[in-house]
Formats: sequence, C-alpha cells, structure tokens
Amino acid sequence: MTRISALGHHQPEHVMTNEDLTRLVDTSDEWIVRRTGIATRRIAREESVADLATAAAGKALAGAGLDPDAIGQVIVATCSAIDRVPSIAAQVAGRLGIPAAVAFDLNNGCAGFTTALATADHAVRAGAARHALVIGAEKMSDVTDWTDRSSCVLLGDGAGAAVVSADGDENGIGPVVWGSDPSRRDTVRMRDAWQPRFAQDGQSVFRWATTELAPYAREACRRAGIGTGDLAGIVTHQANLRIIEALVRQLDAPRAVVAQDVVESGNTSAASVPLALAKLVERRAVPAGAPVLLFAFGGGLSWAGQVVRCP
Repeated sequence: MTRISALGHHQPEHVMTNEDLTRLVDTSDEWIVRRTGIATRRIAREESVADLATAAAGKALAGAGLDPDAIGQVIVATCSAIDRVPSIAAQVAGRLGIPAAVAFDLNNGCAGFTTALATADHAVRAGAARHALVIGAEKMSDVTDWTDRSSCVLLGDGAGAAVVSADGDENGIGPVVWGSDPSRRDTVRMRDAWQPRFAQDGQSVFRWATTELAPYAREACRRAGIGTGDLAGIVTHQANLRIIEALVRQLDAPRAVVAQDVVESGNTSAASVPLALAKLVERRAVPAGAPVLLFAFGGGLSWAGQVVRCP
C-alpha cells in the first residue's frame, strides 16, 4: 500500500497581471477573465525548471521528515525543460543530496504529474523503492509566444512535489485511470523544435475537456471504491476556470472543495495539480485522510487521474 506522505510547492516571486499583458498583445482584463478566469500568473525571471523543481521537492522532503538517502526514485514531470541530459530529475537529486536513486523525466504534457504519481505508486507497490519523490515543474514562460494572445494569457511558471511512501496500514493512492487519443495528438503541441513555442487549438481542447473527460474522472472514483459524492476535494488540471467549472458540474460532488488555483497561478501545465493540491493542504481546506480526486489532461491528447487520501 502507498500514500502521499508530504507535499511542497514553489512559485516565482514575479506576478504578471492581466493589465501587464495588455502592453504586449491586444487584450484586456475583462476579455481574459471572461474566457479563462485567470487574473494573475507567476513568471520566473532567473529561475530554471530545475530551480523550481528543487525548491518544491526540498519542501516536500522536509515535510516528510526523511533523509535524502531514503528516496529511491525521483520523477520530474515537465514539458518545458530545455535541458535534455542530464534530466531535471537527476539535477534535483544531485542538488538535494539524494544518492543512487533512479531519476528520470516524464513528458505527458499537462497530465504529466498524475501520470508520474501513478508510475511512482506502482514502483513502491512493487518494492522497487520505499519512498519516491514526484515533481511537476514547468517554466512555461520559456515556451510562450508572447505575440499570441490566445495562449500567452494562459501560461505561468511553478512547481509542486509529493513524496510517495510505502504504507502497510492504509491505501492512500487509488488505482489510476489513464489513456490518450493519439488521433488528436497535434491539438496541443510545441512547435519550432529548437525554439519551442506552445500552441494549441483552444476550441477543440475546450470541447474535448468539457464533453469527453467526466466519465474517466468518475471511473477513477469507482476504482477507488467511492462515489463522487464522497469526495472532499477535486483538483483538476488548472487549464482554464471555465473548463474546471464545466467538468466539475458533471461529477455531482456537492461536498468537494474544488481547486481554482488557475485564477492566481494561470496554467502551469504538469505543475498545476501538485501546486493546487499543496495549497489546499497548506491551508487545510481538506481534512487529513479525506479523499481527493486528482485529474489532469492535455497534450497527447492524454489524461490521467486517481483518488488520493489527503496528507
């Protein structure tokens, strides 16, 4: 059995407002809020993806009360890292003094963290590690086309991390529901290989997310042995507040606290779920031990979700 034993998060200091964006593209605060719900986002001026990931991971490791040598696996979910080798995960392990852990990056777009969480869960269950460090970290500002008002208003930077630990008493991470639709793989993409820029067909993504994904989220609850009405929290990928609202309406979860970190953080891709979850836990919006649905979706088109017990 496994559980999330601790969480951590980190965001850059610089806040970019909607008003700031009006000086870059033809837009307005009213236009951005009406279509996305986003008011602000954080932009890393000097920090790299590895810097963001290390800061969040260090907080999670400290929260778990573990020495670095207790970690047997480090996974970083990211789609914005410029570094290919060494991996961001290897850089994090080195900076935190984690010796000999298997360390690798995972790119499943915005569904990266929940995919990595399931990967770590499986490894711990199989006995390949007793504790794993799972991180979602993105510097989307590095891959933003600041002349494209349809995408630049969405994106932000940040990182969130979780420690996954073996637990002999309680199952704290439910079975994953994951998959992809490769026939629509180009709907969300990075273009221009050596100077990558985020691009997407926004309307197609909106229709897909709001009409096709709710059954997978319900299936994650079913596999965990609970109904959606039993959920204490819902943390979806923080893509767009309008998508979150439409998706949650279909789940019939009246008691659940719904994460809306997108309003202040923007879309941080693979970082969005752990970032939002860590904030909910930090302010104790969801009680310890309560069931929370994590569900992320994005490029691929891919999705991954599971029910976890709140640390």
